[in-house]
Amino acid sequence: MMSEQTSKGTLFVVTGPSGAGKGTVLGRALPAIDKIHYSISATTRQPRPGEIDGQSYYFVTHDRFRSMIDDGALLEYAEYVGNYYGTPVAAVDSELNAGRDVVLEIEVQGALMVKQKRPDAVLIFIIPPDFSLLEQRLHSRGSEPDDVIARRLEKARSEYQSGDRYDYIVVNDVLDEAVRELTSIIIAQRCKTEKRIDLLR
Repeated sequence: MMSEQTSKGTLFVVTGPSGAGKGTVLGRALPAIDKIHYSISATTRQPRPGEIDGQSYYFVTHDRFRSMIDDGALLEYAEYVGNYYGTPVAAVDSELNAGRDVVLEIEVQGALMVKQKRPDAVLIFIIPPDFSLLEQRLHSRGSEPDDVIARRLEKARSEYQSGDRYDYIVVNDVLDEAVRELTSIIIAQRCKTEKRIDLLR
């Protein structure tokens, strides 16, 4: 009887404009998917209410973040409305080499950097059904002043222009449907021939 060999995991990169609901969709999808690791990003921004260091993000100083860049410790990093975000590379590669899939939830700039460095990464762009919903969602957070929200919206407009560089687009209108779409993408990638070719040998 043939058994599936352990192969290198797949790197999934989930991104989209601020307010698209990336975290909400992922939070609902991941508990139902086995053998997948959620990569925690490092950031210089201040924690939002309810966020926990080491679970939501690694909250670091600007000096510490610059040291991580200089040491080559980040797979990607990006500046976004005055703060830096980045993905520690060691934990990602450890999981991938052990045959586990890894999900990054990162900013668009960083996602495109990952695709450039890791062409086999699967990029997933999450958007709302209508751009005007972004503004509503950002204001409803109540965690940022109007000038920061305005910068986020300006950034989102430019991010939409790079949408054709993604492998998949998930529309977050009805949450359950968006969760199903994201889950289906991950399952489909696991069934690709290159992931299971050893079963035929």
